[in-house]
Amino acid sequence: MVGKRSSEWPLKPRRQQPAGLNKTMSIPKSHYFEARPAVPSRPHLVRLRTGDIDLQLQADRGVFGSRAVDLGTLVLLHEAPAPPDQGDVLDLGSGYGPIAITLARRSPRARVWAVDVNERALELTKANALTAGTTNVSAGLPEQVPEDVRFDAIYSNPPVRVGKQPLHDLLMSWLPRLKPGAAAYLVVQRNLGSDSLQKWLNEHGFHAARLKSKKGYRILEVRSSS
Repeated sequence: MVGKRSSEWPLKPRRQQPAGLNKTMSIPKSHYFEARPAVPSRPHLVRLRTGDIDLQLQADRGVFGSRAVDLGTLVLLHEAPAPPDQGDVLDLGSGYGPIAITLARRSPRARVWAVDVNERALELTKANALTAGTTNVSAGLPEQVPEDVRFDAIYSNPPVRVGKQPLHDLLMSWLPRLKPGAAAYLVVQRNLGSDSLQKWLNEHGFHAARLKSKKGYRILEVRSSS
């Protein structure tokens, strides 16, 4: 699929380091939500290890979680419900692909859309998916996802550091694309606004509930309230 290039967040389809930060989080000088990170590439391997997955993934500077798989991502993969057996599943803000690849391994008959604006991250996701044998991963820019695709589930470690309004715009662009009865699972650090985000979602047409709380992170389950 061929689409226009996006230059910045939010990950909207085109239609016409604070105190207490966990050591596994990596916020590079060149923000990971830039389309083309200015920081020079320095690829290396990181380990993705969950109860059922043990893989070496390629990571790089200028990509989220470049030093190690982010703790929030690991909490999401350990604690969120399993993906549906088939259908379309979205990893929103995929980085180099740990969520998408895990979902694809767990549900090999599902199509997993790994979406990001960071082109370096997308190239890493494609390479990592190939190495992992997850041919059901489709990595691309937001506008490369057909507008008629509706999702059986969404999983995301969303880019809260992009700012409140861009984050809200991002979620309002993708959450309405859930199929009836489907849910999104968002992992957000407690001291980075998980509770206020839950409140905002409940005020804007969704039912957001705290599904889990672990290691300073909340997992929010989000469904349409209609």
